[in-house]
Amino acid sequence: MKYVATLLFTILLTTCAPAQTLSLPEVENARLEHQRKAMLVLGGWAVGNIGLGMALRSRTEGSTRRFHEMNAIWNVVNLSIAGLSYFTLGEAAGTAIDGLQENGSFQKILLFNAGLDVGYVLGGLYLMERSRRPDADANRLKGHGRSIILQGGFLFLFDVANYLIAQRHDADYRLLLGGGGDGLGLLLTF
Repeated sequence: MKYVATLLFTILLTTCAPAQTLSLPEVENARLEHQRKAMLVLGGWAVGNIGLGMALRSRTEGSTRRFHEMNAIWNVVNLSIAGLSYFTLGEAAGTAIDGLQENGSFQKILLFNAGLDVGYVLGGLYLMERSRRPDADANRLKGHGRSIILQGGFLFLFDVANYLIAQRHDADYRLLLGGGGDGLGLLLTF
């Protein structure tokens, strides 16, 4: 009970603490750091899947072999996207409006990708269903289908989680713009 009370007290203090004054460089650094970390997570997932897929492909057979094969193949693309995105990540925006727009563009990309991820899962389900046909290469279709479902499911969770994190940055930009965080406002001084 003592630990629960301490936890509740800590939560109360952190939620009732006065809002910190943020600067544009702090908000921009947080946005760019989030995007870097997201690409590192994607790259780590890709490297793990490539290594494990290649190692296990040679030790298994049937649809399991094809599952590991597709995991490795699929993640070559993920690793390319993560690496390219990480190393071409732009610099900090010059104004809060520019930063808000950059963050909004990132969110749109994540939502679009989440839609593609649903399509990947459906495509994997289709391959698994197709593997039931008598004339089909059942091992290949079933293994690849299972892999695509796994990869699409991970990417869906990845994109939605990063969208939600990126959305939280919007409130910081709105505070910088004088909008109080609940809406968008613009303060003009003459």
